[in-house]
Amino acid sequence: MIFFLVAAIAVSVPIAAWALRRAAAPIPVVTAAGLTTLGATAVAVRWLTGGWPGWWLPVPALLTVFAVPLALADLRHLRLPDVLTLPAYPLFGVAIGAAALGGGGPSLAIRAAVGALLFGGAHAAIHHLAPAGLGAGDVKLSGSLGAVLGAAGWPALILATLAAALITLAIAAVSRKDRVPHGPALLAAAWLCVLFPLAL
Repeated sequence: MIFFLVAAIAVSVPIAAWALRRAAAPIPVVTAAGLTTLGATAVAVRWLTGGWPGWWLPVPALLTVFAVPLALADLRHLRLPDVLTLPAYPLFGVAIGAAALGGGGPSLAIRAAVGALLFGGAHAAIHHLAPAGLGAGDVKLSGSLGAVLGAAGWPALILATLAAALITLAIAAVSRKDRVPHGPALLAAAWLCVLFPLAL
């Protein structure tokens, strides 16, 4: 079972890499495949060991598919291309809808919608006030991430915000560069919160 789940998620890597290459933001395919496989394995293990109910599986699985290529693109090119950030909205909508119908209930879908508005709105406001500090790609990404975080429970929105800020500060301290991508931190924090949800 783990093999088939991991293989299904890993198949997405060449598709994402092809899309990013066409968007002038190529990523190392081998690295992406390795990291995606590790992430997919973690998702499969959490599911099979009873970390959360089976109806939640589509959400962390899909987030893994998007998180790795987007994080690599932002680290290499300081960009979060629309070719992946925009399709994330309908695809996460389907995954969250499936989770709600599968057992999460209407409250999960409501939390997702509110989370998207709050998380996306907060990042849009920051970008408006300080565009140099938060890019437009981060704003486009934040709406879909807000949906999955809201679905994972209200605490996830706060935890992901704090964790992402700390991760970005750590990257800035280590790299000592003027511009530091925030997308990888957002994606990593969201992935952890979805993998270990506190309030399903």
